[in-house]
Amino acid sequence: MKKKIFRIVLLLGTFISMFFVPWILVWAWILPLPNTIQEQVDEAIHHGFDGMIVYVDEAGKPPAFYTGGWKDRENKVPADPKSLFKIASISKLYAAVSIAKLAKNNQISLDETLADYFPELVGRIEHAEKITIKMMVQHRSGIPNFTSNAAYWEDEQENGKNALAFALDLPASFEPDKGYEYSNTNYLLLRQIIDKVVGYSHQQYIKEHILLPLGLKNTFFSLEEVNIDDVMSGYYVGTEQDFKTNENGMLATAEDVGQFLRALNDGSVFNEGEKEIYSSIYEYNHGGLVPGYQSLAEYREDIDTVVVQFINTTDFNGYEWNLSEIMISRIFKIIKRQK
Repeated sequence: MKKKIFRIVLLLGTFISMFFVPWILVWAWILPLPNTIQEQVDEAIHHGFDGMIVYVDEAGKPPAFYTGGWKDRENKVPADPKSLFKIASISKLYAAVSIAKLAKNNQISLDETLADYFPELVGRIEHAEKITIKMMVQHRSGIPNFTSNAAYWEDEQENGKNALAFALDLPASFEPDKGYEYSNTNYLLLRQIIDKVVGYSHQQYIKEHILLPLGLKNTFFSLEEVNIDDVMSGYYVGTEQDFKTNENGMLATAEDVGQFLRALNDGSVFNEGEKEIYSSIYEYNHGGLVPGYQSLAEYREDIDTVVVQFINTTDFNGYEWNLSEIMISRIFKIIKRQK
């Protein structure tokens, strides 16, 4: 009798658990791999994304572009590979390269502390006198992430003007260099440190030392610098709002991001001695996520290929991010299979 009851309970548990399986991810993963990248993009749109841009740079071949869905859903404007896109945290790569360059030029020491630059933050950010620049670059500072503060999202656009306030006077996530936690506050502070060190804006520094040397003319720092019609619309699941007019920092075309990522990985973005510093502090691939926009920029050494993937549909409480990771993984598999 006990064995029968156990079997019934086990069977019920199995049926109940099936309701909580993210079947869309399982389905996206197990579907047969398409023959072409364009077919994979079309498949992604069928999974519920509004629009998608993919840039592929295979060594020895001209760059290729693939699109699906809408640039502007309301006006039925098809996705355009030349559209500007909000790259969000991919911008951290540009900031980290800047830190490496400044360190090599002895304008900054990776061992200097947050308190060295902002003594007024002692007592407001725990361990400010122990947190080094290197720890902030590597997300090993323990400084709370301002975007993890629920109050920040009550009015993200207005609160973004004073984002640091949403990380102050909070307990540290861990002792400096004793853990890892991705924190946007680290890079908010690093950009301010660059401003102090160079005596002008970090945006201008990035432009002079990264964008112009690489010939990147379609990378910008604010909506104020661009024609809004050139920006891909952004959507959040369950809402009709177009998030295109929200200010979320850096924008770029997929091609510009791809060329930067290639230069980052082959070392051509660096001067002598800078790549060694960079390799000791940060990574070579990155993603980005803000309301309406999710992006992935990845390089695979085994096939010497860069892929940049832009998707203009997000849901912080759903599986859209996981789905985008599956999509880019499948794109790399298609490229590898074709070699």
